[in-house]
Amino acid sequence: MRTGSDQGGQGQEPPSFMPAGHHRPAADPRGPGSEARHGHSQTPPSFSPSSGTGHQPAQTSKARKARRTSGSSKTTPKPTTMAAPVGNDWSSRSGRNMRNGTALVRRHPVRRFITISLLVLLLALVVLAGGGWFWINGKLTRDKMLTDASDSVADTWLLLGSDQRDGSPGAGQDDSITGFRTDTILVLTRPRHGAASLISIPRDSLVKQDGDYMKINAVAYTSGYRALTGQIEDITGHKVNHVALIRFGGLSKVVDALGGVRLCYDADVNDPKSGMVWSSGCHQADGSMALAFTRMRYSDPKGDFGRAERQRQAISAIAAKALKPSVILNPATAGKVLSAGLDALVVDERTNPIDLVRMVLAFRSASGSKGVTGSVYWTDPDYYPGGGIGSTVLLDQAQNTDLFNQLAQGSHAPGTVGGM
Repeated sequence: MRTGSDQGGQGQEPPSFMPAGHHRPAADPRGPGSEARHGHSQTPPSFSPSSGTGHQPAQTSKARKARRTSGSSKTTPKPTTMAAPVGNDWSSRSGRNMRNGTALVRRHPVRRFITISLLVLLLALVVLAGGGWFWINGKLTRDKMLTDASDSVADTWLLLGSDQRDGSPGAGQDDSITGFRTDTILVLTRPRHGAASLISIPRDSLVKQDGDYMKINAVAYTSGYRALTGQIEDITGHKVNHVALIRFGGLSKVVDALGGVRLCYDADVNDPKSGMVWSSGCHQADGSMALAFTRMRYSDPKGDFGRAERQRQAISAIAAKALKPSVILNPATAGKVLSAGLDALVVDERTNPIDLVRMVLAFRSASGSKGVTGSVYWTDPDYYPGGGIGSTVLLDQAQNTDLFNQLAQGSHAPGTVGGM
């Protein structure tokens, strides 16, 4: 609790007292300010409890003039008498010490101890943060994923999920398809003002790369990650600032390190292709169950669109639990989660640890009640272009350009958008 002498950084002059047997001198009959009018000045008497005098210091002529010019016809009020602590002479060194704070330090040793302790703690946190920075930065796996497109008004992350065709349980992969596929494509946007957004782009969206039509999930394999980033920039009309690729095979380790996450799906499922066995409702999912949850699509009436919804749900659940105090403030748990997450992650050539923190915070904001989620717009979800490509999703370019312009400017209202 702050004392009165501690407010504003200055001590309040202690009240003086009138010794017994002394009386206040009568007011000068000539009236206030007469010395100033006659050119005389009166030296105010000094006061000490042991001096035997009790005269109050006279108001200066300058102060009297200020009051007279204020328009008041009343005499200047007498100064308030204040009592000084016995044994203290305010003109002595001890009085000066009270004013400059020396006596305050002696009076509040606990406050001084707390201040020093906070400074030591802050220094320790800075040292730990610096060490964490270098450790995380050294663990990051980077690849060339960014284009030379001009910066936009918002920060945009491209989040990719890939099975890598690594034969991990529940992949549900087609043996006739070689190479990896980016089966999860999410665009995370954090405007300067307004709602953050997380928008899915269907893996079967039809695009044209190097003169050939193909599904967008094959672009990275055939032409590289920069080509895929360029396709996303064409769809959104905005630059992608950072890219993060999550290997599905490592997703289960992250979930297990967190002790599982709560996921919900309102249908009974027994899907051999993904390995998902589920009873309708919400369940605490371990790593393998969460992995099957994000991969299943053949038993979902919505197909790939339903899978995109469950992928957003699973990643949101992981991000939300990873930011809980029970995880962050537990060094053992936080270390396991961080290590598993970094092992499952590939980022662009410019991403650093601070960018990852901003990405997680933006993801949590977009997934909350004040965020914008959904999918891009399309004109035909079952379009056959020929050439053996199969069924594709034909996107609505004009509507998507308008959507991402609003998301980048922060003018879009929170809620669900697009083809879901």
